[in-house]
Order: sequence, then C-alpha cells, then structure tokens
Amino acid sequence: MSADIDILGSKRILVLASNPAVSERTGWPVGFWWSEITHPYWAFTQAGYTVDIASPDGGALTADAWSDPRDESRYSAADLLSLGFVNSPEHAALLDSTPSLADVDPAGYSALLVVGGQAPMYTFVDDERVHRLIAGFYEAGKITAVLCHGTAALLTTHLSDGTLLVTGKTWTGFANSEEDYADAYVGRPIQPFRIEDRARALPDTNFTVSGRFRPHAVRDGLLVTGQQQYSGTAVAELVIQALGR
Repeated sequence: MSADIDILGSKRILVLASNPAVSERTGWPVGFWWSEITHPYWAFTQAGYTVDIASPDGGALTADAWSDPRDESRYSAADLLSLGFVNSPEHAALLDSTPSLADVDPAGYSALLVVGGQAPMYTFVDDERVHRLIAGFYEAGKITAVLCHGTAALLTTHLSDGTLLVTGKTWTGFANSEEDYADAYVGRPIQPFRIEDRARALPDTNFTVSGRFRPHAVRDGLLVTGQQQYSGTAVAELVIQALGR
C-alpha cells in the first residue's frame, strides 16, 4: 500500500448509488443496477477493503428490475454474485438504510465508485451534491471511479476552477450501440438522452467505447471509468491497482 493511503488511514471505499426515481421517458420505477454494486464489492472486499454504500438522499435503495437475478424476465439470471448478495441478509441490509451524502465524510475513504443503473440519468446529471463529491475526491488526489450510466454525472461535473473534470481525459461510459440494443429489446426509447452523444459533443475530451456489452474500463490518472454493467469488475481492478494493492 502506498504511503499516502497509509497516512489517510483509509482502507475504505465509498460506493455511491442512486436513490429510486421514476423514468420520465417510460414511466417505469428506476434505480441502481445490481451487478454494478455487487461485482466491485466482491473485488474490493477480497482485496481487503471495507465498502460503504451511500446515496444522495439516504434511505432504502431500489434496483432496476432487470438487474435482479430473481426477476421473472431472467435478464440477469446468470449473475450469481448478485444472487448471493441479495440472498444474504447481512449484505442486502446495506441497501436498506444508506447514509446520505450529508452524513458522509469523504476524508475517511481512499477511493470513490459512482455506480449506474437507469436512475442516474435523472438523479445524477444535475445534482450538485454528486458533482461536488466526485470533484472533491478527484481534487483531493484520490482515485475517482464512475461506472455505466453513472458517467452521466461526468458530463456536468466541474472542478473548483470551473474546468469540466473530463477535460483532457480519456474516459468511457454507456455506448450508443448499447442504447440501440436496449431500445430495440423493449421496443421503445428508454433514456432521456445518450451519454455518448453528449460526451462526443464536449470539447477537449476523449470519449471511447469498446464492443457492445463487453467489459471495458479506462484509467486516466485519478479518473477510472467503466462502459456498462459488465465492466464493474474491470473498474474495481483498476481502482485496486491504483491504490497499490
């Protein structure tokens, strides 16, 4: 472990997930995506880190139905890590009463992971609390990771000097090819906008994507990003590597 992390006295990683919301596009209840919490959680804890899960408002969290391996759609039925997590009372309880950002002290953590799901497209993109948290970790010299639709927040997160955090950075997020697949799967447009479209319209930033629904994670300095829900472990591994473990 590097000396700066020892000085922080921190073997803790903060995971930020969205509070429940309702999609203005479809009318569906939306929330976080199970594998984006459970797969990094497993990787982090196996590397010796304690993981705390918070949300902007605090309280109980709700997952997107298709991310639940028990859902009748069976969309995520093969996700055994999430199945184990949701069937463990100790672990499932971590999402029953999350602390709010107002009750979280970022100084106690060595890294941040912001996860996606369908809700962040509404709840993260314009939430200054989320932006301050991300920028605060980054400007404190801490590893700052953002995954899947959570990267919607990076479209509008500015540093203290007014610079967009992703200026000059190579990063990734949910791809247009994946939005195309999801829209075709349900027979209607799902999201209120597309991250890839907005990211590519930004000046002085390099947004990259890999194959559709293939693990893809990018580290550029302190910033780590993951393309979609299958990239959670890859993101966690880059975070662990950056932390020196």
